[in-house]
Amino acid sequence: MSYEINQTLPRSFGRLKSSESNISPLASHVRGVLASLLPRYGLLIGFLVLWQVSSTGGWVNPAVFPPLNIILSALWTNLANGALLDDIAISLQRSGTAFAFAVVIGIPLGLFMGQVRAVEQALDPILQLFRQTSALALYPVFILLLGLGETSKIFVIFWATLFPVLLATISGVKEVDKKLIEMARTYGAGSLTIFHRVILPASVPAIFVGLRLSATTALLLLIAAEMIGANKGIGFQVMNAQYNFQIPLMFAAILLLAFLGLAANALLVLLQRRLCRWSQPSR
Repeated sequence: MSYEINQTLPRSFGRLKSSESNISPLASHVRGVLASLLPRYGLLIGFLVLWQVSSTGGWVNPAVFPPLNIILSALWTNLANGALLDDIAISLQRSGTAFAFAVVIGIPLGLFMGQVRAVEQALDPILQLFRQTSALALYPVFILLLGLGETSKIFVIFWATLFPVLLATISGVKEVDKKLIEMARTYGAGSLTIFHRVILPASVPAIFVGLRLSATTALLLLIAAEMIGANKGIGFQVMNAQYNFQIPLMFAAILLLAFLGLAANALLVLLQRRLCRWSQPSR
């Protein structure tokens, strides 16, 4: 009997050590994930937890600030039944069209103004004047000129998104290292080659900064554009839900806009990393 016990105990201890060795990497992996997430998202997680606890605990009026689970439930319900899908498509069409026009006009114009100093000096004062004029303040003017249809909504978003792209492109071109241009000329490169091989690649990081600012601005102006004279769109849903006191739906639409903004920013960051691998810090 003692012999059998002596033979069984080592096997039992071996299995215990094996299970501990399996748990240890998992625990270390969890700790590593938490250590990487908490410094970046800890404050956000704490804010969301505080919102949920304060709403469900009655610290704030749940009719004004519903719990997050009710907001997420309203978001899922309206997405599942298709109520918000048409609004998302229309809003993306409006903001995407305006953003595309801003890119098509802003980047070439910025590249041209950044290289031709006389043109930049002539146009900079009026650009600064228009940039400092709020697009929302000009929205009534756009409505008078273009009507209450899609054109005025797209144009006010275009107006607000143009200047970040344009000014970032101009700044990127002007900040290109002059020594790189002189070196290219020393090796016999022409103006067109210098533009394609030196100026344009060196300006891309600054251009993407302007693109990310413009994408955020497009979504912000989208709300204001859809709150006036619109019957579809996420901004319209925000106002309509507020008028009908559908507060969970209102917060759901606002949360949806935040998700769209994060998605647009993440897409541009991914595109920048693929196009500007040479500018990424080495690890």
